Amino acid sequence: MRIIGYIEHPILKISVFKMEHKFSVKFESGFAEQTYKFRQDEHIQHLKDIQQLIDAPFIQKVETILESMHEVQAALLKRHLPQNVDNESFEEII
Repeated sequence: MRIIGYIEHPILKISVFKMEHKFSVKFESGFAEQTYKFRQDEHIQHLKDIQQLIDAPFIQKVETILESMHEVQAALLKRHLPQNVDNESFEEII
């Protein structure tokens, strides 16, 4: 699999990969990511085809799912990590 390009977005990192006869489009936000795969056919042959395929309504749904993923992860950490841990604080060095 190799990266063939990117789709510009102000918040998400969107990478397009190609391997054999399929394209993978990976959406990244923080520590969460989603990947969608598309079979190469007469309508999807090149990076520009993928860039045209990934439209604003699709990206909006992806963002909603990523927000949900962040909430699920935050809830997990809240359940399993001590509540008084401040991730922004530093250890005292003597």
